[in-house]
Amino acid sequence: MDKDLYDLPPEELAAVPTVCGSLREALGALEADHEFLLAGDVFGDDQIKSYIELKWTEVFKFEHTPHPVEFELYYSV
Repeated sequence: MDKDLYDLPPEELAAVPTVCGSLREALGALEADHEFLLAGDVFGDDQIKSYIELKWTEVFKFEHTPHPVEFELYYSV
């Protein structure tokens, strides 16, 4: 951007593209739109779906594991 993002009015800031804030959000976006990865036969549909499935296991593991601070607050003696 050639503009100071901190000084943009809200309506202009809404038009600035952003990246996903989490792996969960990125996987949702990839599931919704991955046709561009199929162009040129570099990636196959099965390969993309397998990658997404593999990464969902990481999301679930991360979301169901207590943060070290939570562990310290609630599980320590």
